[in-house]
Amino acid sequence: MLGACALLATYQFITARPVEWSPGTLVATDPQQTTIEDTQPKPIALKSFKLTPRARFTAEVRVLSRSRYWLGTLADVSPLDIAVGWGAMSDSAVLKKIDVSQSGRFYFWHYDDEPPIPREIIETHSANWHLVPADNSTWSMLRSLRVGDIVTIDGMLVDLERPDAGTMNTSLRRDDTGAGACEIIYVVRASIRYR
Repeated sequence: MLGACALLATYQFITARPVEWSPGTLVATDPQQTTIEDTQPKPIALKSFKLTPRARFTAEVRVLSRSRYWLGTLADVSPLDIAVGWGAMSDSAVLKKIDVSQSGRFYFWHYDDEPPIPREIIETHSANWHLVPADNSTWSMLRSLRVGDIVTIDGMLVDLERPDAGTMNTSLRRDDTGAGACEIIYVVRASIRYR
């Protein structure tokens, strides 16, 4: 029994440890958002929620933090949030000077003294994303994400609605901050850059 516990602890340590990268910008492109051709896109029913598509969305980003949810209104449909960065916010030299954390479906960053890059770049090149896996295969991939991973996500920005929970709207901008600034992404495909 003790041996099995030690093996499990070793496995969890190895699979949960952050992925390390050398300094330099790892993701040069911004997330891409495009208009949905259909002016009245058909809502998607998923786990008692109605998802209203707002825009097509694809992005390659670095995972800065991850937070798994089991409880709460959104946990059934959006069990994982990831704080992500691109451009300067994918550079290990920058990130070693910024502390990133998540709590209560929000993402926070902090630095000592002076920021390593302008605050505006931090705000416009990082975000907190609520992920809504389209199926079990996609969820399996998203669940395996580690801090430091470079992940490509394809899907749609969606609003979520359920009678007992009201409506939660996705952000449609990369330059907003605070409450309501998180993207809600219905993820149909995800892939991780080779570690």
